[in-house]
Amino acid sequence: MTIIEKATGRRGFLKGAAIAASGLVIGFRFTPRGHAGEVLPVRDGGTRDFVPNAFIRIAPDSTVTIYCKHIEFGQGPFTGFATIIADELDARPDQIKVEAAPADVTKYANLLFGEQGTGGSTAMANSWDQLRNAGAGARARLVAAAARAWGVLVSEIAIESGVLKHSSGKSAQFGEFVEAAQTIALAKKPKPKDPSQWRYIGKAFPRVDVKPKTNGEAIFTIDVNLPDMLTCVIARPTRFGAKVKSFDAASALAVSGVAEVFATPSGVAVLAKGYWAARKGADAVKAEWDETGTESRSSRQIIAEYKELVKSHGAFAASKGDAAAAFNKAAKIIEATYTFPYLAHAPMEPNDCVIGRTANGVELLFGSQSQTVDQTAVAAIFGLKPSQVAIKTLFAGGSFGRRATPAGDMAAEAALVMKAAKHHGPIKIVWSREDDIRGGRYRPIFAHRVKAGIDSAGQIVAWEQVIAGQSFVRGSAVEDSNGKHSIDETMVEGASDMPYAIPNLAVSVHEAKIGVPTLWWRSVSHTHTAFAVETFLDELAAAAGQDELALRRRLLARHPRHLAVLNLAAEKAGWGTPMPEGKARGIAVHSSFSSFVAHVAEVSAGNDGLPKVERVVTAVDCGQPINPQIIEAQMDGGVGFGLSAALFGAIDLKDGRVVQSNFDSYRQLRIGEMPRVEVHIVPSTEHPTGVGEPGVPPIAPAVANAWAKLTGARVRDLPFIRALTKT
Repeated sequence: MTIIEKATGRRGFLKGAAIAASGLVIGFRFTPRGHAGEVLPVRDGGTRDFVPNAFIRIAPDSTVTIYCKHIEFGQGPFTGFATIIADELDARPDQIKVEAAPADVTKYANLLFGEQGTGGSTAMANSWDQLRNAGAGARARLVAAAARAWGVLVSEIAIESGVLKHSSGKSAQFGEFVEAAQTIALAKKPKPKDPSQWRYIGKAFPRVDVKPKTNGEAIFTIDVNLPDMLTCVIARPTRFGAKVKSFDAASALAVSGVAEVFATPSGVAVLAKGYWAARKGADAVKAEWDETGTESRSSRQIIAEYKELVKSHGAFAASKGDAAAAFNKAAKIIEATYTFPYLAHAPMEPNDCVIGRTANGVELLFGSQSQTVDQTAVAAIFGLKPSQVAIKTLFAGGSFGRRATPAGDMAAEAALVMKAAKHHGPIKIVWSREDDIRGGRYRPIFAHRVKAGIDSAGQIVAWEQVIAGQSFVRGSAVEDSNGKHSIDETMVEGASDMPYAIPNLAVSVHEAKIGVPTLWWRSVSHTHTAFAVETFLDELAAAAGQDELALRRRLLARHPRHLAVLNLAAEKAGWGTPMPEGKARGIAVHSSFSSFVAHVAEVSAGNDGLPKVERVVTAVDCGQPINPQIIEAQMDGGVGFGLSAALFGAIDLKDGRVVQSNFDSYRQLRIGEMPRVEVHIVPSTEHPTGVGEPGVPPIAPAVANAWAKLTGARVRDLPFIRALTKT
């Protein structure tokens, strides 16, 4: 029995059915019988399911279970998988349920990076063809089974709303042919549906995770409660990289419920019966830390050093034409420096993980974003094979990059705690909000210096951009797997590959060594490159006496997809029509993760001295739309997420220690501050691309451009609250 089979939620009414609804793969016994080497699951009573591939299981009751290889933390892959497969099967939405696939890279690899994991807005992009083929194959075998049973041609059978039908009047539910379909061998690979036949794709399909998340059935890591389980909270150092020098466990052990106290690489682990006992125990630990070699600078010092670095060229990431010569001939030269602070991911659910021993090895229950990385990390700690590390991926309350660490941070921490503990039962590791905000893995600090030359006709003839920041790729498994390059592309993307037709371009980068753990953050370097490029372009338009939309149109003449979203957003926003007194519009367009997004922001001045963003008009081209409602939701979320960071977001260091600790000091956008967002999707037949991240980069520059038109003040140092109110 695996540890999840013994789990019950912390809510008293959660029973076995609730666990099944939560997206867990549980309780099946397999026998090695079936067509072409496939295995047939045996349920209680001996009934057989139809398992045509790793993604689909159809039961005798006609329920279609889909296994999603991507974590569901709100961005919608469960529904995306359901939309595609339900369409190919012609199944009803109420027949469909979706569960998290087990950790198995041989079946569930992300086809874009070769490991099982979710990130880079790749969930639907890498799964599109795979799922259509899976659904088409399952459909063909059901139809073939029915044709054989009814003695008719395959071409004479149709499927409508989960029912197989023949013109003779014969009909059957999927479940009536599951055992027969399992024995069918197809002579050739069936083709997926023609788009003209789609019923759900590009239209509407209800989110499959709404019900369990609103009625209490959904199980997150914090809900897991196992027999003999202890909860672990770790007392952590206040400087990154510090180690335990000594500690006194007496005060912690005196807390009722505390069972064990011991040192780990993360700090001092306190195991107790329940979270609050563990939390109180951790707070009571008296520890002395070895801070040798740790980062001791303040964030202001780091920014000042970066501003000095960008005064000279770094390693060149892009070079076109002769920028130096073009500057010498320019009629006007404009220059600006931009700075960007550390940013925390701040998902609603901080890090947590449940780990326990099994007969075969180890099992983890948590929101794993990178299952292969997590398996590998845990296997190395215990001396196991990765296949001996089972992972049950649970729902997670957000990530924005935080759960996908190159070293499998959360899984490794749980493994190290369990390895050191005397307790042999399951252990749940829980981070507090303060642990999360102060826990590192931030979006790095960056500085940009941008210079452009304009000729006498108002044309941009040269662009120079120098970037300074910290690489989170260097020295990690990500660098090793992709080969070591002189330039870390995650620091310059969005600038080195800008689409604007500028004849002379030079983009270079300085990599600084900073002792603060950093990581990708929703849309990675596009978060700062888009702001620098798009606000500076507006500044150049003003210097040349040109309309900023017209300038972009001219410079994007050879980029039709950029132009399409730019023009659609401008049209729907009424660009060029007069704005009421005290309001202004700003525009920005940016491509990231192969999707294209333009925002037009309508802004007024708030009573707090900050921009009040009242309306955002968005246009997005993400290839073939799969589920428009999810696309709209992700654009809405990207706007809110981007505004939080642009207006308020900053993690500060003082003597190497993080100042912020919770949402009272790491400010988020309030619900009443969220603008009205109108999303317009560009029709497309291109391969689907991502929507989780591309909505973020253009919102901050769109707001900054509107603010500059409204007030004449150009914001070059984020967040706005510091640039405008000096707080």
